[in-house]
Amino acid sequence: MARDLYEVLGVSKKATDEEIKKAHRKLVRQYHPDRNPGDAEAEERFKEVQEAYDVLSDPEKRKEYDSGGIFGMGGGGNPFGDQAGGFPGDIGDIFSTIFSRGGGPGGGQPIRGRDLETDVRISFDDAMNGTQISVTIPKSETCPTCSGTGAKPGTTSQTCPACQGRGIDAQGQGFFSISQPCPTCHGNGQIIPDPCGTCGGSGRTQQTKRYRVNVPAGVKDGARIRVARKGEAGERGAPSGDLFVTVQVSPSPIFKRLDDGNLEVEVPISVTEAIRGGTIEVPTLKGTKRIRVAPGTQNGTIQRLKGEGPPKTGGRGKGARGDIRYRLGVTVPRDLNDEQRKAVDQLADSLNGVDPRSELLAKARSSSGGGSK
Repeated sequence: MARDLYEVLGVSKKATDEEIKKAHRKLVRQYHPDRNPGDAEAEERFKEVQEAYDVLSDPEKRKEYDSGGIFGMGGGGNPFGDQAGGFPGDIGDIFSTIFSRGGGPGGGQPIRGRDLETDVRISFDDAMNGTQISVTIPKSETCPTCSGTGAKPGTTSQTCPACQGRGIDAQGQGFFSISQPCPTCHGNGQIIPDPCGTCGGSGRTQQTKRYRVNVPAGVKDGARIRVARKGEAGERGAPSGDLFVTVQVSPSPIFKRLDDGNLEVEVPISVTEAIRGGTIEVPTLKGTKRIRVAPGTQNGTIQRLKGEGPPKTGGRGKGARGDIRYRLGVTVPRDLNDEQRKAVDQLADSLNGVDPRSELLAKARSSSGGGSK
């Protein structure tokens, strides 16, 4: 009995798409062949995780799995649908329907290769400017000897004599019949009398492939890049699956990425700059620029440079650039010499004892019915 796919990923059957995705990423990093060279058990676990994710990440496949359809009877659903229990029809017809879906056993149609997923980490600067990264993927690839047919060069496959190419073996059981994949051709409808010596008739061999993947400028942490037809090879010449590259962006010591696609920088200013105003130099993605600080600037004031942020990668405004927000923070010196302390005292005297909390306290007393004085 195949393992429950939810159990493989370590999630519950009510897991959200995001929970399934996070569990998959964690297990892929744990069992990836690059991290476990020569570990056959880890490689097998890696494949098992990929197969489980291939089903549970696809809404249609997951729905069918949960109902006990072609992707397994372990999903907890009823494999016979609403017809089970009463047997109003031929159960053989029910199995025939199950085994003929989506190019599975029964139709003799080759099955598309599985999608694969891998993670890469890039620097913040590369994420802002765009880059090209190299990924190494161990996977099943089309056999170079037989070109994926599974047959020895110069020979071809033949129609299965047991099932006459139907891929189904129907056996009578009393008043009904049960259909199952043909044991001779394993549901393919074809047999290979003279298998390829390289792949043993599977049409695929285990290979390690290296691909160059373009990462667009402005990519966000956690973004998935689809590389078409670079996943597992399909069966007997069927199309390959896709490769999905999840990009992890290292944090910047200067810039903070905001949810709206803009950047924010904490910029310290002195007390005198906050009081008198002036022009200060601030960092940008391409160097530095100067911005104006207005007289009387308060702590936490936001200044903005439009169009200096990261490129926008999708949806509306694609190709444009976001902004950089500068959050100004007034810094107060911890130690003063005698001259500086004297200057501060003179400033306090010149302000005539203005209390910046007077308005706040007035509101507090009003709301509390007078309060203490």
